Amino acid sequence: MVSVEDRSKRILESKLKIEKPFRLDETLCLYSPQDNVDALTHPRIAGWLDYIQHDYEPELPDAEHRVLLFMPCTKTKPYPFSTEHLAINQRLLDEGYRPIRPDYLPRELLARLEPPFAQDALNLSPLTNGRGTVVHRMVISEPMALVPYEHIVEFEGKPSPAVAYDDPGLFENRGNAVSPWRSDSTAVRHSATRWKWGDEERRQYVTMHNEMARILANVIARIAHKYTDVVSWVAPGLTHRSFVLGRDERSLHKVVTSRMVGGRRLELIGANDHLPQQRRIACLPLPNDCKRAIERLSHRLKVDMSKATAIYARGGNNATPLALPELLDVLVGRLAGAGKNKGNGTHDRIATDNRG
Repeated sequence: MVSVEDRSKRILESKLKIEKPFRLDETLCLYSPQDNVDALTHPRIAGWLDYIQHDYEPELPDAEHRVLLFMPCTKTKPYPFSTEHLAINQRLLDEGYRPIRPDYLPRELLARLEPPFAQDALNLSPLTNGRGTVVHRMVISEPMALVPYEHIVEFEGKPSPAVAYDDPGLFENRGNAVSPWRSDSTAVRHSATRWKWGDEERRQYVTMHNEMARILANVIARIAHKYTDVVSWVAPGLTHRSFVLGRDERSLHKVVTSRMVGGRRLELIGANDHLPQQRRIACLPLPNDCKRAIERLSHRLKVDMSKATAIYARGGNNATPLALPELLDVLVGRLAGAGKNKGNGTHDRIATDNRG
């Protein structure tokens, strides 16, 4: 039997993920798929989802190429202060991209920023390289579906929930994405720290997954005409990638198409299943990009492939592999070719993968 005090202990852990001056909203601690589904009707989340689907309009300068770049959410809030986002944003700065407006995170965070990161790595406005390309960053996040960088802190004069929540509740493989204090919990404890999902966790995972994908597609369908390229830069194997991929793409990316619940298979539907071919989101890095990154990492560090693979798995800059220079080369290359890959369709991407 798990007591309510166990949730209190997890909240203490969640508080450590929120950087001051921001504070955790304890009602937005979502530790299981059931918590996630309930969050869809939470006033702060429901208000956000209504805004992002119906009222949000990106404010972008005129440019020959405008790229919508999706990045993953992070346990650190606000996202740009995470090691992963800092590494990605600093690489863009190193490539000559600069913010178009002085829209920064609070001074308190700027003061805590350590080398080699520039303060512009904490700027929330779109970036331009001054050569015809604008990069507009958004974050794929549950339970908010997507968060434009410029609204990480606030929207419509209200505090954004993006700096006040903790949601590890859809990541089954971590072993603790459960809320055993709930009456509808069907999770089974396997050890002192690890649990296995039951039917109700799997069922609610599919519900939340498909709702996040639907909302993501709704927003893209409404605003995609403003961009020449829409790219998601999310780690292979994680839930965020599954939110994006269409059924015809999942085999290439080694992402499952369904979950077994009570002897029935429930289909996982990605945003690209809802979008026409010309509006589809390109999902990077591709599997062969990852393979080549490990080979290049082995060469750079002068270690064998098994050692390089282990380093890759732990990620760059104490983050996911997305922060490794070898993979960031792929993202930089895509941005440099903005507009040339406007189709964003499955066939465009598979053609660049040798295993296609």
